[in-house]
Amino acid sequence: MFSVTRLLDVDATDRERVLGSVRAAAARSGAQRRLAELTDPGSRNGGDILLHLRFAAQSDWCTAEPVITEALTDPAITGINGVTYRGAPTRADGPATVYRTLLLRVQPDAPAEKIALFEAELRSMPRYVNTIRSWQLSRVDHAIGTTEWTHVFEQEFTDTAGLMGPYLMHPIHWAVVDRWFDPETTDVIIRDRVCHSFCAMDRPVLS
Repeated sequence: MFSVTRLLDVDATDRERVLGSVRAAAARSGAQRRLAELTDPGSRNGGDILLHLRFAAQSDWCTAEPVITEALTDPAITGINGVTYRGAPTRADGPATVYRTLLLRVQPDAPAEKIALFEAELRSMPRYVNTIRSWQLSRVDHAIGTTEWTHVFEQEFTDTAGLMGPYLMHPIHWAVVDRWFDPETTDVIIRDRVCHSFCAMDRPVLS
């Protein structure tokens, strides 16, 4: 699968209008899975609108890109962070109502063995957090925005409580994974601000 994520900063008075035009463009994109929603409170650097598209191949995105690009030239959109990437999700049973994406940048001088361990620890998290229904960790093909994003970690959660509680507060998060983001540790490899963005979904995005 080839995926596209765009996190849009939008003037408050124009958000509903922009959301409507982005949804219309997404519907015309031919994406196999699509999501365009206002982000939920608690998102950090996550934009006001989250757009996510999944295609069978990169060529399908190349065909759809002009339609999406036109919608995103709206002057009410004041900033965009985004990525394109490849990969296949890991799926679990059970309903999910929240989609979350995390964009991050690993320092370019980080040793390969550290990056591999970091990725392995991220991949281990769904084994400990049962509110994650589906997930995917990918390296970024192309990044836009405030940072040269290198990774995207996305999940479907049971609900907002399952993200804000069992996930963010789990020991696997704060006692294991957080050290890669903590400048007070020798393991830190992520120093830039991340994009933590989530929103409601009424149909599966990954699963």
